Amino acid sequence: MSPKTDRLSIAALGGVHEIGKNMYIVQYNEDIIVIDCGSKFPDESLPGIDVIIPDIAYLLENQKQVKGLIVTHGHEDHIGAIPYVIKQLNMPVYATRLTLGLIRAKLKEHGLLGSTKLHEIDSNTTLALGAMSVRFFSTNHSIPDCLGVVFHTPQGVVVHTGDFKFDLTPVNAQYADIHKMAEIGQNGVLALLSESTNAERPGFTPSERSVGEHILEAFQKADKKIFLATFASNVHRVQQVIDAAEKTDRKLVLLGRSMVNVVDIASSLGYLRLPEGMLVEPSDCNRYSPNELVILCTGSQGEPMAALARLASGNHRQIRVDPGDTVILAASPIPGNERNVGQIVNNLFERRAKVVYGSGNVTGMHVSGHASQEELKLMLALMKPKYFIPIHGEYRMLHQHRLLAEAVGVESDNIFIVNNGDVVDITGSAARQDRKIPSGNTLVDGLGIGDVGQIVLRDRKVLSEDGIVILVVSIAKSDAKIVSGPDVISRGFVYVRESEGLMEEVQRIAVSTITKLQEANSNQWGEYKQALRDALGKFLFTHTKRRPMIIPIIIQV
Repeated sequence: MSPKTDRLSIAALGGVHEIGKNMYIVQYNEDIIVIDCGSKFPDESLPGIDVIIPDIAYLLENQKQVKGLIVTHGHEDHIGAIPYVIKQLNMPVYATRLTLGLIRAKLKEHGLLGSTKLHEIDSNTTLALGAMSVRFFSTNHSIPDCLGVVFHTPQGVVVHTGDFKFDLTPVNAQYADIHKMAEIGQNGVLALLSESTNAERPGFTPSERSVGEHILEAFQKADKKIFLATFASNVHRVQQVIDAAEKTDRKLVLLGRSMVNVVDIASSLGYLRLPEGMLVEPSDCNRYSPNELVILCTGSQGEPMAALARLASGNHRQIRVDPGDTVILAASPIPGNERNVGQIVNNLFERRAKVVYGSGNVTGMHVSGHASQEELKLMLALMKPKYFIPIHGEYRMLHQHRLLAEAVGVESDNIFIVNNGDVVDITGSAARQDRKIPSGNTLVDGLGIGDVGQIVLRDRKVLSEDGIVILVVSIAKSDAKIVSGPDVISRGFVYVRESEGLMEEVQRIAVSTITKLQEANSNQWGEYKQALRDALGKFLFTHTKRRPMIIPIIIQV
């Protein structure tokens, strides 16, 4: 996006054709504003990777033009990459009070809190960032303090909705600024970026308040301990659990680091009302009878190391699930997590617990925080954009959102389904999509950011599938004769004690290969290693149909 006079450019570095790691750019000439900075978790194709963040190569190339980062709300897929990005590009961050509280905790953990400029905003804030002014409007979502963003540029107005739904009876009385949205649309919107998560779901998304009624009903029926698993960041859901516990005279126990952190931050900032004396430490549970306890925990998506998984397997150090206890999964499984969730449910039933699980439509224990089709059409009707860019979703969701936009009157030629890195340029009120900027995934593994590439991942995949064979041999420097070995070490390939014949043949082939190189008067140890890899790889595949990683170690003596 090299700047030209009076050019407005919009691009995604993450968040389209995927769920997670949201990051978008609005650029007018040489001024760049970044929206959201999220992460997502890896699947089984990325062994050893902790988290995935957007590739910010374009921002680093143009860092003097970056005016700041605006964060729409506090979910991981919108704030999770901030510490990693700030280490490389220290830009000012603008977010609401709760979102800033969650960001501060992340920056503190990474030792970046003192060096990062944080600015609190709300729906009435106006920012002047370069040639653009930025305003906001309140939206509903599954976490408080969510904002839509309005960019006023010389070319026209660009609106980014953030994640939203229209909840007319919000739990926290934070109502969506529908009148302000209508006013924005009345004054003219050049381009709208709107989330697409539930674009395939007809109708309206139910109010979060309906979940509280089902939680209270379940609490009233339970006669022993209650375990409830949900997303830690769903502060509305947590408050409804607290309210139900108060009405049924139960104490509250928190399990899981993220749950403890979010409750601590949200309650200290006034977003959670926690009655005095309700919170109980896990170590003190034995002082209360089972019908006096509610355990609120993480792990609703089947995460193997989360609290619910350890409870289900009986491996939690302080609390156990007993027969007759009630376990509520107050979240629908995200696609791809069904197997892990199913295994946890099986384990809970084996412990003879009463388990409430399944989709929110069936149990009443969960509603989405995202707009369904009628709400997406309402947003389009309020904003009345000339150009529309569906974001935050996989391709089928973006496509369905495009059809919804066409249904409410947006011209099909004015709708752009982009890939990450695609740029929509608007000059003289005419839009085109014909170029790209660098984009992709940056992999975080431990303390390393982006230092794990395809070669390392390929090696990890080989290790996980076929194991490793290490051949150790000592060779004399003087005449290249074998002094000791070769010794064969197998890990994840075959059990050596049960495959002595195979290992002896490996040793024989190794000796034969080295002898041939000696006869050819080769003194290049790299040539020795490659020849051993080739000979042993061919033999092992012929006899086992496996391709283990082969590492020859030659010790010169």
